[in-house]
Order: sequence, then structure tokens, then C-alpha cells
Amino acid sequence: MNENNNNEPNENNSGDNKRNNDFSVFIKLIVIAVILTFAINAIKSYVERRETAEIPYSQMIDWINKDYVKKVVFKSNQISLILKEDAQPEEGKNANGIYKVGFIENDELIPLLTEKKIEFSTPAFDNSTTLMFLMSWVLPLFMFIFIFRILMRALDGRAGGIMGVGKANAKVYMEHETGVTFEDVAGQDEAKESLEEIIDFLHDPDKYSKIGAKQPKGALLVGPPGTGKTLLAKAVAGEAKVTFLSLSGSDFVEMFVGVGASRVRDLFKQAQESAPSIVFIDEIDAIGKSRDNQIGGNDEREQTLNQLLSEMDGFDTSKGIVILAATNRPEVLDKALLRPGRFDRRIIVEKPDLIGREKILKVHAKNVKIGSDVDFNKIALATSGAVGADLANMVNEAALRAVRLGRDEVKQEDLLEAVEVVIAGKEKKDRILSDKEKEIVSYHEIGHALAAAMQKNTQPVQKITIVPRTMGALGYTMQMPEEEKYLMNKDEMLAEIVVLLAGRAAEEIKFNSITTGASNDIERATAMARAMISQYGMSERFDMMQLESIQNRYLDGRTATNCSEQTIALLDSEVLELIKKSHQKAKDIILSQREALDELSSFLIQRETITGEEFMEILKKYTEPEKETAPEKETALEKETVPEKETAQNSEKDGDESTAEQE
Repeated sequence: MNENNNNEPNENNSGDNKRNNDFSVFIKLIVIAVILTFAINAIKSYVERRETAEIPYSQMIDWINKDYVKKVVFKSNQISLILKEDAQPEEGKNANGIYKVGFIENDELIPLLTEKKIEFSTPAFDNSTTLMFLMSWVLPLFMFIFIFRILMRALDGRAGGIMGVGKANAKVYMEHETGVTFEDVAGQDEAKESLEEIIDFLHDPDKYSKIGAKQPKGALLVGPPGTGKTLLAKAVAGEAKVTFLSLSGSDFVEMFVGVGASRVRDLFKQAQESAPSIVFIDEIDAIGKSRDNQIGGNDEREQTLNQLLSEMDGFDTSKGIVILAATNRPEVLDKALLRPGRFDRRIIVEKPDLIGREKILKVHAKNVKIGSDVDFNKIALATSGAVGADLANMVNEAALRAVRLGRDEVKQEDLLEAVEVVIAGKEKKDRILSDKEKEIVSYHEIGHALAAAMQKNTQPVQKITIVPRTMGALGYTMQMPEEEKYLMNKDEMLAEIVVLLAGRAAEEIKFNSITTGASNDIERATAMARAMISQYGMSERFDMMQLESIQNRYLDGRTATNCSEQTIALLDSEVLELIKKSHQKAKDIILSQREALDELSSFLIQRETITGEEFMEILKKYTEPEKETAPEKETALEKETVPEKETAQNSEKDGDESTAEQE
């Protein structure tokens, strides 16, 4: 993708270059003038020194009295004497008859010259005065302009300098030069459908104006990072084949108050001159944060926001100008910015679902040689929660791995390994675990896998490894869902917490000690247990009361409490109780499969990485006999309970008989 600034400069850039060239010529002329002035004065001073001789002031008075002097010239710092041709000084006459004397204030000198009828004058243009003026005023002014220009270049960060501080440095893509269309965007069908109407309006506005419909002024793209908000905006411009002006919200904010507002005005001026056009402001939350009256507020940002609101109200939609903006923090935007008439539409760009992830993988694999064994559906299942940027990175990592292994096409194993690289990092081959640590990690991971296999509402185990990864994991257990799910019920969440705590439970049972390896498991289990009670209403004590709300939904998912401190204490005790029950259940599962735990851990230590099929093959040796003997156990239990029932019935009969006898 080539930007217009690099290939064919537009009129705005040409005007900037012309202004910069004119300023440079002006500076050069000043430099030349100063240098010439210094040179001329230096030459004149040298000539005067050679042609004149210096005499004392008293000598000058004596020569005036003796009638030797023909003319006297007063200058700012000296007096020049021109003697008569027939004058014969005692010390000898200078070749040119010109002498100079240092200037001294003397009120009697002028009357003396008048009395002797000697001509005297002052030059109309004094070179020494001109030199002093240049040294005192012109040169400092030139130096100030020069230094100020350098500072402006450094502060502005661009070549615009003084003349471009308030200039909107938008990246301009003319017509098809964005190089992106809707064919390059997958997994966002709903967002594309909302934007296609804007494209159709830009192509045929009369169709809408006939019925009285107005073009939306703006559309706000909202979603997590990496979901393709910027890509969608470029695709809109590519489909509409109109001018696309792209800026980031931080481009408007400068240290000088008023610069951001000036850039907003210039941006909309550019958009109107090149209409029909699309203006895209990425990360608009940099200038669109909600205004407040707190001390220490950002006046520059608020002025920029006010100017943006004013410009969005002022431009005419009939000219074909559309404002697109993107953010992943819609909760911090000013309410005035989100009202209808400014950003009329909010387009949610969510994380793609299973079908969307499969389509995205195929889009990014178009230019990659893919093997016949590749199943994009399985890769999509293994990447639940991944966004478009993650999937693009996975395809690229798979291609790099194929090249590294000397293959000319990407295979399924390359893609699966790429998934692990993106999620957990690359294998850290230089980190060698001791035999004791390897045994602890092995039992820990098998504990997770056993808890997942022995419960109903869990995802099947795909892979178990104790090879350390660059993101800090000493090992991990990968689970792959059998189908895409959008909801989790309470039983599934409780089972997931048990799986997370089963690693620590296996360590406790085998080694009767605990390590730091379960820190991430504890963090995730606690967060899930807390969310069940505080957000999802899965608690008998608090029923459906919301105790916490999510603040940054599309970023870190940070929560804020909506209850008193006493309620928070009760919430903590409820979470602790749930964690304790899940921990005990994990221990019970591990104890029930103690022999399988030992054999599987030994097998994992030998192989370092095993598949889910290998894990289940060994586990079946211990679980299938139990299934065969289960009916016998039930029968035995029934046999044990029959006498109890008969005894209870007999006791009831005895009680009835005794009651009858009493009556």
C-alpha cells in the first residue's frame, strides 16, 4: 500500500513545500545581507586605516589655530581632519593630508571652527552606526528566528516547522490506493452490512435523497484490539473509491493550546476540498474523553474536542463526507460525541465466532502454500477467543516453521504448533528442569487432565506437555472444545474451577507439599468464582444481585464494586467457600485415580509431550473396569438397603400394633 504523500504530492503538500521554500529563501537573504554588510565595513575600515594617520586631540586644536585645517568631519566615535595643500606641519604631512582624532565632547570646538572659517560637517550615512544597528537588532532577531524554527521542528516532530504547527498531517489515500476491500475482511459480516449502506450512499446519494433520507454523519467502530476496526475503515474507502483521510487521535494533541483545534479545522477543510471523502480517526478516545471540571484538566484536549463537535455539526452531508472513528474504550467518550447527529451509528466489531475464525484463517492463507492435511475448522476450534490479528500471526508463524523445517508447504502440525506459540510462547530449550521439578510439573499437569476427563461438563484434553515455554509456563494442558459455545452454565463453570485447582491437588497428594507453579491456576479460579457470585447471580446468598460491574469491557475487563464494604466481606467469604469445595472435589478425583495418576505422570516424564488420545488410552485401563463392576456395586447396595427397608417397615408395623394395643 503506497501513500499519496510518497508518490504524487497533493495540492496541500505542494503548498506546504512552497511556503517552506519561501521561508528558507528569506532566511538565506538575511544571512547574505549580514555577511555583505560586515565585509563592506571591514574593507572600508581597512582602507581608512591605511589612508589616515591618528593624532592627539591637542595636536588638532594646535593645527586649527595655525590655520592648517581645511575641513573637519564629525563621526559617531571620531573626528577626521583634512589639511590644506600648502600646510606645513612640524611633524611632517601625511601623504593624503587626512588625519583622525578620537571624539571628545568640547563645546568650544564649534565656535573655534566658525571663527577660523573652517568647513565642518557630519556624514548623512555613517557606516559605523549601520554596523552597530545590525549587531544590536538585526543579528539577534535573525538568531531568535533561527533557534525558534529549530525548536518548532523538534517539538512538532515533522518537517512542517513553524509554518505547519496547526496543519493536519493526515495520511491521504486516493481512491483505490488503500488496497483493501471487503474481500480482505472476514468474520465481521454484521459490521460490513452496516457499512455497505454508507458506501451505497456515497455512490448514489440521489436514491436516498428522493425519499428524504439523510446520510449518517459518522459511524463509531467499537471492539477489542485486533478485531479489524482500522481494516474495516480502509475497506470502506476501497469499496467506495473515494478519498480516505486517516489520522490517529494522538495526532491532534500537542503541548501548545489551540494547535489541536487548528488541526481539526484543517482536516475538515481537506475533506471538503476532496469530497466525496471518508475521514477516519483512529483511537478517538485520545481526544474524545468525557469533559469534567476537575482541577488539572487538559485544556488542549478539551478545546480539540469542542472544535471536533463544532465541525461535525457544521459540515454538509450532501457533499459526501463521512466520519469514521474507532475505539476500544467507548465508556470514556463524551456523551456529546455519541449523540445522534454526530456519530449516528455504533458498529460493534466483536471477536469472531467459529465460522468467522475459519473464514479469517482462509483469508490470511490465500497467499500461503497450504498442505492437503490442513483442517481450518480444527484450528478455529482450538483458537476460541482469538481475534483477526492473532489468527494472522498464527498463519505467519506456521509458514515460518514450515520454512525452518525445510518444507515447501504448511501442514496441520505447523498450524497447531503456531497456535501454541501465540498462546504460550515458543519452546524454551535452554531452560532445563531438574528431575524433581520435572516430576512435580508432570503430576501437576496430569492432575488437570484427570479432573477434565473425570467430569461431565468439561472440554476434552488435546495435549499435555512439560516443555517450558517463553511466556513463563513450565508446562500446560491444552483442552479443545467439541463445538463453539456462547454460554456457560453453572455446572460447567464449577467443573472448570475444579480442573484449575486439580494441579495443586495432585501436588499435595503425591508430594505432601505445594509449590508456586499453581499461581496462574489460582488467579483464574478465583476470578471465575468471584464472577459467578458478583456478576452472574449464581449464589444462593446474594441471589441475582449484581455486586460488581465491568468497566473496560474491551480491554482488561476491570471490575468496579457496586456494594458496601460489609457486602464485599460477605462476597469474599462466599468465594472462599466455593474455592474450598472445588479444591476438595479436585482432591477426591485425584485420590480416586491415584494409580492412573502415577502411571500417566511417569509416561509424561519419559515423553515430555503426549496427545489426548495417548492420555485417554492409558486412563481407560483404570476407568473401564469400574464401569463393568458398577452394576454389581449398585446391586450390592440395593441388597444392603433391602433389609434396612424391611426393618423399617417392620418397625412401623410394630409401632402400629403397639399403638393399637394402647388403644
